[in-house]
Order: sequence, then structure tokens, then C-alpha cells
Amino acid sequence: MTNSASFHTVPQQRRAALGLTAAPTLDSWQLPIDNRWAFRHIEELLPSAVVARARQEDVPRSLGLGRVTGAVPGLDEAGLERHLDSLFTDGLVVEHRGAIVAEYYAAGFGPDSTHLLMSVSKSLCSITVAALIDDGLIDPARTAETYVPELVGSAYGDATVRELLDMTAAADYSEDYTDSSSEVQAQDRAAGWRTPITGDASDTYEFLSRLRRSREHGEKFEYCSATTDALGWIIEAVTGLRYAEVLSDRLWSRLGASADARIAVDRGGCAIANAGISCTARDLARVGRLMLGGGQIDGRRVISERWVAETMAGGDHEKWLGCAKIAVFPGGSYRNQWWSTGNARGNVYAVGIHGQYIWLDPSTDTVITKFSTAPAPTSMDDTRAHAALFEGISRALEGR
Repeated sequence: MTNSASFHTVPQQRRAALGLTAAPTLDSWQLPIDNRWAFRHIEELLPSAVVARARQEDVPRSLGLGRVTGAVPGLDEAGLERHLDSLFTDGLVVEHRGAIVAEYYAAGFGPDSTHLLMSVSKSLCSITVAALIDDGLIDPARTAETYVPELVGSAYGDATVRELLDMTAAADYSEDYTDSSSEVQAQDRAAGWRTPITGDASDTYEFLSRLRRSREHGEKFEYCSATTDALGWIIEAVTGLRYAEVLSDRLWSRLGASADARIAVDRGGCAIANAGISCTARDLARVGRLMLGGGQIDGRRVISERWVAETMAGGDHEKWLGCAKIAVFPGGSYRNQWWSTGNARGNVYAVGIHGQYIWLDPSTDTVITKFSTAPAPTSMDDTRAHAALFEGISRALEGR
């Protein structure tokens, strides 16, 4: 495939509605403004596998933002909508004490629309690992090569599952989304998310096998998308099933989700565990409800209460001190592929580039999910703006 090659033809009417002048290409779909169409139709762009739900539910109409209009001081409901538009919001769901109380959808998007989660997918992978630990199939203290011999000699071979979960495994890997020489872009090319170049790995597993260690494992937190895909490989190895099947069996089918999710796969059929899941905003809120429910939802135990409590308590703050997010969350940390703010409200969150979120507020029993297509992959200003929005929504629900 060349740089000029495009995906399936995007209908002209839908292109025009979103300001697109041409169909997205393999090198443009993650960039503005092509990402606004691509993140909403990822199954039309990339090979994917179904993550099956357990049952079909009717999709009720959108509820609007009336219950949370105090989230941003001085803004009425229309003003809050404009503020969400300024944050490039595609969808927002607020779930409080087990019920959806507010939501917003941009034009062309709705309650039954699916959206790419990007790195929020990592936190769903963590829940799947937790279920397998509960069943005795994975031991967090054992090394990756114990389960996947192909990782011997790689960055991950002698890293423990615990170090993978907490992102303290030491891979020589740059997560610079804008640098064409970075490992994250090389991984995208191996996964089929960018146009390949000579010398690239043929698929995700080969890419992981090529990575080398940068230092001793366990010394410090260093965010690395490939680390989650190593967990995905371990999941497949211990179950003998494809990742999408395990994700369905251990999580999605137990959530009471209203729709199937999907996960992008590479040329070899390997699921992109670190970023490839798409689902609806309402179903994603059920993942948050599972966490605030201590690993239970609708009376069903999905993962252990101990695992959830450990995750919600956060990780080793000292190992996290070099993370750029310390500018926004000075008490922050990372545990089990979830971010902890370390603030007084106990907020824990999952986040993906371009503005994907699950935000948990145990102090008000609130879950917020947000889909976005922001122009930049990430920035501290964007992180501050979203934290302020989510904290404001929670305050608006206090005492209700």
C-alpha cells in the first residue's frame, strides 16, 4: 500500500458533513480532521474482530445535559454544549449511582454509535488479565517468557506480569506520536495502522519480539503502549483463544452491554490490545460501573474485589514522579493499567489519545465516559480542561 492509497470509499455526503474533502488514507486517519470520521467508523478502515455481548437491549433516547448544567460555572445547558464542542467531544455519558443521568452527542453521533477507545483499551485489557488471575491462569509474579517463550531475549521476556501491568517494564520505546522514527509509529506500521516501510516488523508479535530492554525492570514508571500488547499475547497463550474471544467471555458478555464491541486486528489476526477497541459510550460507562461496584455489576461478580481495591488505591507514586502528568496530578500514580489522580476525591481514570476517557469518582458514585477527536494526540492543557470538566460534573451531582 502506498501513501496515497485510501480506505473504503467514504460516502460523499458523510465526508461533506464532517468537512472532509477526500477519503482518509492509512497515513491520515489519525490526524485532524480525518480522525473525526475514522474514530467513529474504525471497522470500515481496519480489520477487526467482534467482542460479543450477552444480550440485546433497546437503546433509549439521549437524556441531554440538564442534570449537570452546574458543571461549568456560569454556563447553562446550551453553554455547556458549546464547551463540550470546544473540547472536540463526540459523545459524553454521565452515570450516577447506577443510572445514566446526562449525555451529549455531537452531530452524526448517538447512543448506539461506536467509537475508537485508543488507550482506554489498556484498562479493559487489565480487567481481562484480572479475571484470568482470579482463575489461577496467570500469576503476576511470573515472567512474560514463562507464558510466551517467543519473548525470551526481548524487552519483556524477564519482566513480570506485575511490571507489565504497572508499566515499570523497561522497554527501549519512544511514545512520541509525532516522530516518524519513534517506536510507537513503528508499532502502528506493524499493526497496519500506518503505511509500512522497508525493515518493519510484519505484525505486532514480531514487533514485540524485536524490542530490547532499556534498563532494569521495576525501577520507574514509563508509559509504553507495546507493554499492553505483551499482556494481550499472554492472555492468548494461557487460554489458547484469540484475545477478542477472551475479552468477550471474561468481560463484555458479563457487563450487560447493549451492543457488541469490536477490536482492530493486524495482518496476522493479532488484536491491538493497547488501543483497538470500539464500543458505545453507554457500554463503556458500564465498565466504569463495574469498577465502582468493586468488580460486580448487576449482581454478577466479574473480577475480584481485591483487584479493584488495589487499582483504585493507586500505584507507587515515587516510581511515577517522572511522568509529565504530575503537572496536573501532583499525587498521581499508575496501577493495573489505570491512572490515579491521588486527589482527595479518589478519582481514577482511563485515557486515550485525542480525548477518550473513563473517569471514576467514588466520592459521588459517578462514572463519566467521553469520546473525542481532538486535533492533538495529548497535551497537559487538554488534561487540565478535562479534569476540571469531570470534577465539575461530579460537584453538580453532590447530594443528589
